[in-house]
This record gives sequence, structure tokens and C-alpha cells, in this order.
Amino acid sequence: MTSLFHFKTTAGHRHNYPQVVCPNHAVIGGNRHVMTSKSTVNPSVLRLNKYGTPAIDSPKERVAWVVDTKSPSTGKFGRFGGKFVAETLISALEELEVVFHQVLQDPEFQVKEELTTALKDYVGRETPLYYAERLTAHYKAHIYIKREDLAHLGAHKMNNALAQAIIAKRMGLTAVIAATGAGQHGIATAAACAKFGLSCTIFMGTADMEKQPSSVDLMNLLGAKVRPTAGSFKDATSDSIRDWTEKLGEVYYLAGTAVGPHPCPTMVREFQSVIGRETRRQAAEKWGGTPDAVVACVGSGSNALGIFHEFVRDPTVRLIGVEAAGFGLNTGKHAATLAAGEVGVYHGAMSYLLQDEEGQITCPHSVGVGMEYPGVAPELSFLKETGRMEFYSASDEEAVEAYRRVARLEGILPALEASHAFAYLEKLCPTMPDGAKIIISCSGRGEKDTETVFNYPIS
Repeated sequence: MTSLFHFKTTAGHRHNYPQVVCPNHAVIGGNRHVMTSKSTVNPSVLRLNKYGTPAIDSPKERVAWVVDTKSPSTGKFGRFGGKFVAETLISALEELEVVFHQVLQDPEFQVKEELTTALKDYVGRETPLYYAERLTAHYKAHIYIKREDLAHLGAHKMNNALAQAIIAKRMGLTAVIAATGAGQHGIATAAACAKFGLSCTIFMGTADMEKQPSSVDLMNLLGAKVRPTAGSFKDATSDSIRDWTEKLGEVYYLAGTAVGPHPCPTMVREFQSVIGRETRRQAAEKWGGTPDAVVACVGSGSNALGIFHEFVRDPTVRLIGVEAAGFGLNTGKHAATLAAGEVGVYHGAMSYLLQDEEGQITCPHSVGVGMEYPGVAPELSFLKETGRMEFYSASDEEAVEAYRRVARLEGILPALEASHAFAYLEKLCPTMPDGAKIIISCSGRGEKDTETVFNYPIS
């Protein structure tokens, strides 16, 4: 069964999605999808560099890229992104975008009592950029680890959850819903709601609940109501969007991944980009320059965009995303969307997707539960297509081996999701020049994965 808001764009295939007939809609393949008005962002602000992304030279320009305060924007990255949703959601998305724009320009939100203070005093930012001496000796390249695993509750997810919980309060909403896969976003959302006195409902796939029972316990402990959904993260996301649609004006949908209809991907990337800004500053302090390469795992994209975004316009820095190859790209049991996917629309946005010849979403697989999503951020899809980022993959076995290697050599337990990035060092480091400096984003800690690692057969 095709999931909510999904169709394939390849010519010649039937589109299995409901027809929505509304004024001013564009027509695709005989069916219709919602399109918003053309953005009125000042072209003089959107000066593009050679990669097709905005050249941002000041905080004012940075806000202007993210924001069009005069009218709703389409949220497009090249041909990717957009708002492919039923018209009932358009006004809610536009309202969310307006509030998002307002908080970005509000010094109270950015500097004083709200976000910046909360990130420092509650989340524990900034997180360290750690020089991994034994990994450096092992690989003969300078390895630095951005320690997002040391953030409150053990993952990067808290950055975005906290910011959006503040937005929910500003909108006068007292109830929050979200979807989670490995549980890290669910835990972060539950904690943010507890901090701000908001009720919280988390949708989670039954398959993921079986794999991550401790995450379910933590969400319950933090006061959230966990609603099981048959299936995995993609199914939980579909159900959470349906629930939001039924309760518009009553609940806040707190997106944790850089996917979905605009402005959700832009919001998540913006609130996670604190990771990259810290990393640039820390690199300048440690060696007076920038890294030769930044490596991050890629599931749906929040972690990767969080650290990559700061370096997109710096061509001297290689940006390397590592997807989940699962049992192998030739087996169909993987989550390597950018390596093996095709362009389509899913959960309200156009991006690369894992889908069959009939346009049906296929089930992703990874030993890292948080990477089991059949789509990817529209912005990453665009950066793949422009060639600015490199994308590779690591298998389940390689990720587990990397988990064990980092534990033995550095005494750090990386989440299995982040272990995919560590795994790629085996192939990357021999190709790098002497003295190369490589930063790995450790997006979360791996205590949640110890049972999986203990039970994984050693080859």
C-alpha cells in the first residue's frame, strides 16, 4: 500500500495517490498536487555560489536565505522539496513558516532567555571537538570527533526539539505530536515538552519498539504517550501526519528529520546547523583552519545537514555522507536512498526515494534503526545532484565493526547510526594526503545499541 503523500515522478508509471482538485494547482501525470505561490525573496540577497547555493556573508543575509517574510515560499532546493500536500494543510504550514521567520529575527529567541540560553544551560552546548589520538594513530590521519553524543540525552536531536517546543509555545499550542524511529527524537521531544509543560504524543513503529525498548521506557518516564504504529519509522511518520491533519490548530507537529513539506526540512536544518557553526569555530581554535573532510551518517539527513551546512560554500572541505548499505546494495535490504533511489514525492516533498518500478515505497533496512527511512532530505538530494557532496555507504557488518573499533580504541560508544560514518574511515583515510584532518560527526551515543552489537555475529 502506498503511504501518505507518495507518488513516483518517473514517466510512464501510474501514480497511486488520491486526486485533489483545487484552484491554482499544477497538474502532473493527469493528477494534481498542491503548489504554493512563487517566492518573492529579493534576488539580490540570493547570490548563488558555483554550487547553486546562497553565498551568505552576514547574519542578515543568512536570515534572508531561510526567510521570505513577505509571502510563503515554496521551500525548493532546485527541483527538490516543496509542499505536496492536501490543501487542508497549506494554511497550517504557512502559519508555521511565518512564526519560524519571526523567531529567526527575534533577539529574545536567538540571544537571551530562550534558544541560546537553553542550548547552553539545558542541552550542554557547545559539544567538544575531540582529537581521537588512537584512531589517528590507527588511520595515519588526524581524526577529530564532534561529540553530539555528549549533548543532553545523548544525541543531536535535542537541538531541534528544544527550538520547536519554544515555537509551539509561541503559537499558543499546548500539545505536541512527533514520530520517532530509533527513539532519539522521541526522547528529545518528550524532554522538551516536559521542560515547557506541553503534553506529548510520540508515534513509533512496532518493529522499532521491539528493537529499542529502553527508548520507549524513557519516553514514558518523561511523560510522553507512546502510540504504537504497525511497521517502522515511515509508518509512524505517516500516522503522525494524519493525526496532525485531523487536529490542526490544536496540536503542534514537531518534525525531527529534514524531510516532509516545507518549512519542516528548513526548520530542522536551521536548528541543527549550530553543530556546524561550532565545528568551524573549534577547528579554527585548534589548528587555525578548516577540516579537509567532514563525514556524517545519512539517514533522513538532520545530522548530516547539521554539520555540513556551515561548510557547503567552502569548496576546500569535502562533505561526505555515509548511508546504510545493510546486507548489500544488490540485495534490496538497505537504506541507501541516494545511492539506489529514484526521484519521487513522499510525505509531502520531492526527494530521492527507495521505491519499486510501480512507484511503491520499499522497506529500508539497517542495523542502525534511525537510518531506516525510505527518503532523504530534499536539500541533500539537491546537493547530491549538484555534486557538492559525496555519498557512500557502509554495510551492517562494517558499522558493527566500527562500533567495536571506536569502543576499543577511544572508549567511546557511538550510536550504530554514527558508526556508519566511522566505518567509512577504512576506505577514506588511505586516499587522504599526509596530515589530513578529518572530522566525524558522532550524532548520538550507542548504549541503546549494545544488545544488537553483542548479538551480532563476528565474521
